[in-house]
Amino acid sequence: MDIFEKKLQDELGNLKNCQQSSGVDSCFVCEKMLECPTRKSYVSAVYESMGKGQEGIDFDF
Repeated sequence: MDIFEKKLQDELGNLKNCQQSSGVDSCFVCEKMLECPTRKSYVSAVYESMGKGQEGIDFDF
């Protein structure tokens, strides 16, 4: 596991803890979703893991 995958796993744990403490199963049903710093950190970790830290990568989905 590289450092990006480790950070992703850590952020996923933080996200799940947040969801549990908020009593939701998904961020999509949480009223704080758009401004949630926990979710933003998780999404950032996902992109960093996908790009392995390279800047300027554009992901087309």
